[in-house]
Amino acid sequence: MKTIGMIGIGMMGHGIASNLVKHGHTLSVLAHAGNQPIDDLVQQGVKTFTTPKDLAAHSDVVILCVTGTPQVEAVLMGEDGVLKGLRPNTLVIDCSTAMPASTEKIAQAVVAQGGLFVDAPMTRTPKEAAEGRLNLLVGADAAVFETCQPILSCFAENIVHVGPVGAGHRMKLLHNYVSLGSVALLAEAAACAQVGGVNAQTFVDVLAMGGGWGAALERMKPFILNQDNTGLRFTVSNALKDLSYYNEMAEHMHADHTVASAIKATLQTACDEGNGTRLMPELVATLAKRSLESLQNHD
Repeated sequence: MKTIGMIGIGMMGHGIASNLVKHGHTLSVLAHAGNQPIDDLVQQGVKTFTTPKDLAAHSDVVILCVTGTPQVEAVLMGEDGVLKGLRPNTLVIDCSTAMPASTEKIAQAVVAQGGLFVDAPMTRTPKEAAEGRLNLLVGADAAVFETCQPILSCFAENIVHVGPVGAGHRMKLLHNYVSLGSVALLAEAAACAQVGGVNAQTFVDVLAMGGGWGAALERMKPFILNQDNTGLRFTVSNALKDLSYYNEMAEHMHADHTVASAIKATLQTACDEGNGTRLMPELVATLAKRSLESLQNHD
C-alpha cells in the first residue's frame, strides 16, 4: 500500500479519491476551495494539507486532477509547489487534461528533482469515476508504466499505454475533440430541428436508427427530449478549454484543424454570451434561442 497525496477533489477527483481509500491506500488531499465536499473522505481517515509542498513531503505518490495546464504548472512549480517538497523516487501522476508540450517540460523538472512522472488523463464521467471504472490514457516510460499500474487500476477499468510522456495528453485531446465535437455538432442540429418544428422524439429516433447513433446522442438525448441536462456533466467553458488546447496542439504540429476551429468558435460565442457554466447538453437551448432571436430580428 502506498501513501498517496491528491490535488484536485472535483467531480472526477472525488471518485478517484474514494476508490484509492477503498483499496487500502493511505490518502491525503490538498484543502482547496474548488474541492467537492470531502467530509466523507475525512471520516474515512483522509488527511488534509494546505500546501502542495507539504502534501508532497508526506507522499510516495502524488496524483493531480486539476482543471488544466495553468493549474498543473502552479501546483507543481509554484512557490509552495509539489517540486519544493518532492521526495526521491516519488511518482507524480497527472490525470488532468493538459497541453502535451507543457507536460513534457514538467516531466523533465520532476525527473531532475529525482521523481518519476506519468500523464494519465481520463475519459468517461463522474459516475464511472465513483465506480472505479475510468478509462486512462497513459504516457510514460514502459518501466514506470508497469510500476504505476496497480495504483491506476484502483480507479480505472481500462488502462491504455499510449506511448512516452506526453502521449497520454495528446490522445486525450484527440479523444475530447472527437467526443465534444460530436456533442457540439449534435447540439447545433437539435437546435435547428427545434427551430424548424421537427418533433424531438422523431429527431432522436431517426438518428438512432441510422448513422447518427452514438455516445453523443445517448448523452444528449435526455436534454433534447426532456430538458434533462444530467446526461453529460461537462461545462461549456471546460469544453472550450479542451478545444482550445486541441487547436493549439494541431497548429503546433501543422495539422489541419478547420473543423476544430469552427467548434471552438461556437463554444467561445456561447461563453461570451454568459453560458460558460452551463452543461454541454444545454448548448441545444443556447443555439436554439440564438437562432430564434436572429429570425425575429430578420423579420
